[in-house]
Amino acid sequence: MSTQTRLDLPTGCSVTGTLRPGFETILTREALEFVVELTRKFGPRVEDLLARRAERQKEIDAGKLPDFLPQTHAIREREWHVTSIPADLQDRRVEITGPTDRKMIINALNSGAKVFMADCEDSMTPTWDNVVQGQVNLRDAVARRIEFASPEGKSYKLNPKIATLIVRPRGWHLYEKHILVDGKQAPGAFVDFGLYIFHNHAELKRQGTGPYFYLPKTESHLEARLWAEVFRHTEAHLDLAPQTIKATLLIEVILAAFEMDEILWELRDYIVGLNCGRWDYIFSFIKKFSRYPDKVLPDRAQVTMTTHFLRSYSKLLIKTCHRRGAFAMGGMAAQIPIKGDPVANDAALAKVRADKEREAGDGHDGTWVAHPGLVPVAMEIFDRLMPTPNQLHRKLDDVQITAKDLLAIPEGKITEAGLRANVDVSIQYMAAWLGGNGCVPIHNLMEDAATAEISRAQIWQWIHHPTGVLDDGRKVTVELYRQITGEELAKLRAQLGEAAFAAGNCERAAKILDEITTADAFETFLTLPAYRAID
Repeated sequence: MSTQTRLDLPTGCSVTGTLRPGFETILTREALEFVVELTRKFGPRVEDLLARRAERQKEIDAGKLPDFLPQTHAIREREWHVTSIPADLQDRRVEITGPTDRKMIINALNSGAKVFMADCEDSMTPTWDNVVQGQVNLRDAVARRIEFASPEGKSYKLNPKIATLIVRPRGWHLYEKHILVDGKQAPGAFVDFGLYIFHNHAELKRQGTGPYFYLPKTESHLEARLWAEVFRHTEAHLDLAPQTIKATLLIEVILAAFEMDEILWELRDYIVGLNCGRWDYIFSFIKKFSRYPDKVLPDRAQVTMTTHFLRSYSKLLIKTCHRRGAFAMGGMAAQIPIKGDPVANDAALAKVRADKEREAGDGHDGTWVAHPGLVPVAMEIFDRLMPTPNQLHRKLDDVQITAKDLLAIPEGKITEAGLRANVDVSIQYMAAWLGGNGCVPIHNLMEDAATAEISRAQIWQWIHHPTGVLDDGRKVTVELYRQITGEELAKLRAQLGEAAFAAGNCERAAKILDEITTADAFETFLTLPAYRAID
């Protein structure tokens, strides 16, 4: 049912999503006016930047590999620093992430982590209900009045001491189809960012914190510049003191790795750090070089942070950030605790420990975990190896990273097991995503859109290049992929039972996966065709 007769809407704004109880407290006229203003003022810039992405991809396809920009050499060579960092962001040794589900927010804020990144992006399916209810949940969390009662009768509420809240809005490429401005979809980034800061900036100040954001999917310093302009405009519009807004930006696109200095420079009044968004980074590597047969990656499980190109990117991020007085955050450990299997659980925790010891030892200022059960594990390591609040004093002056280092292809094999795992994960994750859940434990790993993107991208890459050959000599073809898909669907049907399988979107997910995997053109984001399939 349309909400247009029940909401007091600004001129030129229409809302097509169902208005559930409480939504009207988020979708107020004043809040929507702010979203409309952001969209009208900056929406054309978003379109230009997306067009620029497409042009850059054409250049890469034509053989122009990325390199450090000659026109910004002076920015990289000069000495300068980012501006002030708030007290509650000085120690970020362990951060936990998750969607804006009500129970998730409470558990994450209570987890003992220093920071909770509430995610409106890769771990949240952007159904209309999730988008708006997520804003209700965030508002209640900021005001410290959020509670939740489970169907089993268990009650959840916030502890006296909670993690610092940071919100991740959607990337520039994602639009919100339920909010139209002058007949066009509003950028999802402006919906998520705009509604959150409009409703919460005053209460955040009263609570002694501030409007803090994680910025995803940035591909260039020009995209970072737009965020800086949005922040500056927002502070003026909401009568906030300059530099109230603070952001951490994820370096999760290979192109952005060549522009880290420039990104920090553009956001210098607002940025407090960069983060190694490792899973999206691997996906972007496959995507950006999708037309290169000599850049085919081995099985996903073999592409770890110890490989040369990923370790190089991690160290370059630390060096760049610390030189500029910004934090260098480590990446996500996808493992989760495994109940009922002590041997498997010990093996999973050993991988987490090795990953976090590498990060702390290299000089990262903190790390990410996906499960509350891993907070103590990561905390112990960073407490032991990082006794100070951060490691800004570690400059890594002896580290020299070149374009060749960032573009090195890791050694490894493509196996049938790896192909099957990619098919299985892609189907299971997409099925859950279509059902409204964007953060799913699969085979004892926490999968979100970024990890699923690697899986489906590898299938495409292996099919479309002559180098996509299994270690037993078989070429990965459409026919082999479809054979394995049928076999994996049969396994899921047997595991779930006929009724659950039929209701679980597995066949819908497999259909979308088949369309984008067998297409000649590489689909830029899995979530774009999937978004068209949800309400």
